[in-house]
Amino acid sequence: MNATDRTPADLLGSALDADPSRPLVTFYDDATGERVELSVATFANWVAKTANLLQDDLAAAPGDRCALLLPAHWQTAVWLVACSSVGVLVDIGGDPASADLVVSGPDSLKEARECSGERVALSLQPLGGRFPQLPEGFADYAVEVPSQGDRFAPYAPVDPDTPALAVGGVELTSAEVVERAGADAAGRGLGPGSRILSGLSYGTWEGLSYGLYAPLVSGGSVVLCRHLDRLDEKELAGRKESERVTATTP
Repeated sequence: MNATDRTPADLLGSALDADPSRPLVTFYDDATGERVELSVATFANWVAKTANLLQDDLAAAPGDRCALLLPAHWQTAVWLVACSSVGVLVDIGGDPASADLVVSGPDSLKEARECSGERVALSLQPLGGRFPQLPEGFADYAVEVPSQGDRFAPYAPVDPDTPALAVGGVELTSAEVVERAGADAAGRGLGPGSRILSGLSYGTWEGLSYGLYAPLVSGGSVVLCRHLDRLDEKELAGRKESERVTATTP
């Protein structure tokens, strides 16, 4: 992290400058057996493509509100930083009816249809796969994102002091997200090279912080696990060893 980093997008830019090849997000889904590892460079490429999709195809602009109806997942992490790049406020589990756009997983499509703006759906299948049949009224993220540009430049500067994240009934600015994540990282002793394992939901600040922002601000990485409760103690210990985990969530 540089002293001038005041948004999650800034943090990713600094991480890319420092060491693009290091791991940033290692994702497990213990219901499907999926494992995906994204380096800083790969993650940043997904963020750039998604930010271009937001800004150009979805006409999102600073101050717009995105209802994000997704679980803790590597693609959710991408959307969080992409929205930061554009200046879109991310409302975790927010009301689609009051949002400018909605991003939904397969289990919340009915709720997501309440949004009168743009609607994007993610299948959450392994390897970022498409829906076998496109849900009516939605753009399929897996279809739309590959053709987007690999570099992103916002049309308007992102103000770090405007609301950027709503979670658990609290709205935070980008600068507050960075500040709180830095405090969390310090509290868990995270630093360059740290690997924190998190099975927390993205529906809370703690889940978002330890599952993305704190590793990003500290120069570490996260082993993000969905359905972690399916592992027994021996399997969990084996994962911690094989992934060189140095910290776990509180």
